Amino acid sequence: MATFIERVRTATPTRGTFLNLGSALVAEVCALAGFDWLLVDLEHGAGGEDALVGQILAGAAHGVPVVARVESSERIRVGHVLDLGALGVMFPRLDTPEEVTNALRHLWYPPRGDRGVAGYNRARSFGGDARSSSEVNDAILGIVQIESVTALEHVEAIAAIDGVDVLFVGPADLSTSLGVPGQLDSAPFLAALERVARAAHGAGKAAGILTGDPAATAWYHDHGFSFVSVASDSALLRAAAQHAANPDPKEHP
Repeated sequence: MATFIERVRTATPTRGTFLNLGSALVAEVCALAGFDWLLVDLEHGAGGEDALVGQILAGAAHGVPVVARVESSERIRVGHVLDLGALGVMFPRLDTPEEVTNALRHLWYPPRGDRGVAGYNRARSFGGDARSSSEVNDAILGIVQIESVTALEHVEAIAAIDGVDVLFVGPADLSTSLGVPGQLDSAPFLAALERVARAAHGAGKAAGILTGDPAATAWYHDHGFSFVSVASDSALLRAAAQHAANPDPKEHP
């Protein structure tokens, strides 16, 4: 059976969700729900790095991999979430190939990158991990967000960078940058999606996106987006809570 990393790198369709409540119990609920992966949002989420381990453990208990979106691309931030056991990192708001190249270096041990070498952390089995540095480097997922017109203008060059596994569209930021905030069916936004998918596939990489509509997942898969996040833990809870509090009377006899 293909590993999670292999599935992502071969653009096999997967479905995940963002975790922004900072709760290990909520992470476990999402893992049990059947998602292929979970992404802890340290950029906009309520929980910080102190809550990351619990969420990683909740996913691991049910065989669901967990990656993290860092709040910045600083070396110390990237290295810390990896040392805690995240299987990959999502980088927000990188606009140029130079920014992407510099950020990705923080994923890997030297000489490929500049991640601090420490073998006694959780990710390295507290000293029991016999893998070489290159083996560890190869097992880390690199996800770069495309969230601005500038990033879109450089998307082909970004896709070609070694270590970029997924080009991930941030719909809210990208549509705003395009001048059509929230208009995800507008011509400029749809053209941007097509360009991102084409750039990813041309470089042998995967394309990803966040959608608030679970029913839209199939459409995105059909249009070249294999790494699809369905909303977030808080959005899914809010929708379920609203439905429970205000049920449609037509649904009951």
